[in-house]
Amino acid sequence: MKLIIFCILCMACTSKPYEITYPETKRVHQKDMYFGTEVSDPYRWLENDTAKDVMEWVDKQNEVTFNYLKQIPYREKIEKRLSTIFNYERYSSPFRVGSFYIYSKNDGLQNQSVYYIQEGLNGKPEVLLDPNTLSTDGTVSAQLLSESSDNKYIGVNIQRSGSDWSQFKVMDIKTKTFIKDSIEWVKFSGMNWYKDGFFYSSYGVPIKGKEYSNKNEFHKVYYHKLGTPQSTDILIHENKQHPQRNFYADLSEDGRFLYIYESEGTSGTGILYKDLSVNGFKVKQLIAGFENEHTVIANIGNRILVRTNLNADNYKVIELDLKNPEPTHWKDIIPEQENLLRRVATSGNKLFTFYLKDAHSQVFQYNYQGQLEKEITLPGLGSAHGFWGKKDDETTFYTFSSFLTPNSIFKYTIASGKSTLFKKANVKVNTDNYVEKQVFYKSKDGTKVPMFIVHKKGLKLDGTNPTYLYGYGGFNVKLTPRFVTSNFILLENGGVYAMPNLRGGGEYGEQWHKDGMGLKKQNVFDDFIAAGEYLIENKYTSKEKLAIAGGSNGGLLVGAVMTQRPDLFKVAFPDVGVLDMLRYHKFTIGWAWAVEYGSSDEEKHFKNLLSYSPLHNIKDQTSYPATMVTTGDHDDRVVPAHSFKFSAQLQKSHVGNNPVLIRISKKAGHGSGKPISMLIKEQADKWAFMFYNMNETYH
Repeated sequence: MKLIIFCILCMACTSKPYEITYPETKRVHQKDMYFGTEVSDPYRWLENDTAKDVMEWVDKQNEVTFNYLKQIPYREKIEKRLSTIFNYERYSSPFRVGSFYIYSKNDGLQNQSVYYIQEGLNGKPEVLLDPNTLSTDGTVSAQLLSESSDNKYIGVNIQRSGSDWSQFKVMDIKTKTFIKDSIEWVKFSGMNWYKDGFFYSSYGVPIKGKEYSNKNEFHKVYYHKLGTPQSTDILIHENKQHPQRNFYADLSEDGRFLYIYESEGTSGTGILYKDLSVNGFKVKQLIAGFENEHTVIANIGNRILVRTNLNADNYKVIELDLKNPEPTHWKDIIPEQENLLRRVATSGNKLFTFYLKDAHSQVFQYNYQGQLEKEITLPGLGSAHGFWGKKDDETTFYTFSSFLTPNSIFKYTIASGKSTLFKKANVKVNTDNYVEKQVFYKSKDGTKVPMFIVHKKGLKLDGTNPTYLYGYGGFNVKLTPRFVTSNFILLENGGVYAMPNLRGGGEYGEQWHKDGMGLKKQNVFDDFIAAGEYLIENKYTSKEKLAIAGGSNGGLLVGAVMTQRPDLFKVAFPDVGVLDMLRYHKFTIGWAWAVEYGSSDEEKHFKNLLSYSPLHNIKDQTSYPATMVTTGDHDDRVVPAHSFKFSAQLQKSHVGNNPVLIRISKKAGHGSGKPISMLIKEQADKWAFMFYNMNETYH
């Protein structure tokens, strides 16, 4: 009997690896000249995502990928476990509309969370809106927007297949039904109610057949009056001289001022305003752009409170008077602190300041004169959100979470400063079995970089632990501790989750951001590579047990480091990544990222972009990590052509047994609104792919 078992084990260890035959991807003769440098682009045809031959290519690639994933023996077991641990009730913080409170709730495995309404905090909940009724497969999502000043109506933002394009509808709160008003082809917009209508932003109707790839230009602000067709909406603001300028409207709580934020990219804002109390008042400049960031917090008559990083890398709160709005007349209300002022919320005539200390939250309560009243004691080192409300609110709500603390909702009494647990998630994992900590390591140039690490208590640091290194590093984004349910597939199996706060993010203010953007982008990649080296040197893992992952700009991060250091990582997951750095600005909203990356239209930036562009740095006859590129066919933020072209080139150039696959989700976009059923399948595929290529057994 022992001999039979021994022979079976030998056969399993020496069995022939799963053979992959990649679909043949045609190459075309396409060359572009950039400042005397000729660059080939043989997969240019894959940019036409609606073309028949591209859709056929997508189907063939998916067939190869899903056939590979099906043969992983424990893949279905992982999906089953994910379905179990995802199956717990999840709530959002309630917000008040008149005498009613509205919140969302997911019973566990519902594709989309359901909105409920109840009278008072102890009233009987009733369904206000169930987005799951809007589609059979959960790919239509709906988010509530703001309510009308008379609390009769509430806006609803409907998105299909994960696209950034939205439809705005209006719901009668009392009858819980939609009225006939509908605004089509909205993108990057809020809904701000004023009198018997609302303000919103739109690009207009896109070119048919190019809805998800054409460049978005000529953003405009409109006013829609209820009961009228969209074609009669009033144009409030546009700028025909600057087609690549975005406008986002916001309204003061007293309904007096319409603020219009203007931007030419993802960094730097200006603010325009319109005094709605004065008939015929023209839109005026309040704060000029585009060198700094400014956000209006509140107003007290003509005095306006603003969060700004002008002469304050860590941000501060200033007061300006409309009579003399120039920066030379600004008055500091809350001066710049040692830590980053991430945001300021208002409720009950108070200011709630959110600071980041080494990437975890601290919250303080101030009055409108800038006097500190109290610090809100949080449950631990994690991420706090909320404290939003109206001036007459006596209570408000906030949430807290960390890597090991699921989202908990607290009710906060403003006068007393007392926090009371309102809702606690009952997850089906024992978080007491794990530990979360923060370490600091040195990057290539000596810069100290923080990193969070999560793993089982008592884990042996012997270099054998499967490790998932996740990063972003860009666009001033702050990565803070948060509860990610799917990570427990890794943690339960003795794995390590690591998340560094790379330069390019905003965890340490604007200089930290600037040190990872433009011509300094390589710093971000160096920080991430150094994180991997730290984990290996300190015996958390080894090169054969280390996976890297990131989405969007994080997908660029993964693509760049896996082409720069293919020897350092075993598995790579570039998700919805910006991977063609020479042409990213030619699609949808990509032009807005030039302030972050630089554009290939400028020689100095072209050379820099070419030096790290993942697509252009794949080398022939090179062994790359086991790679699964992921994207969505309706991604109109980072168009799927990035992933298509990168995967085609990687399959052509790669040598060795590591698989290089692309998984293309149908009826999915950049990530928002993704149904739970789709999310679970994607996560099961990723963990199965990672474990399998690390020669790990899932148990």
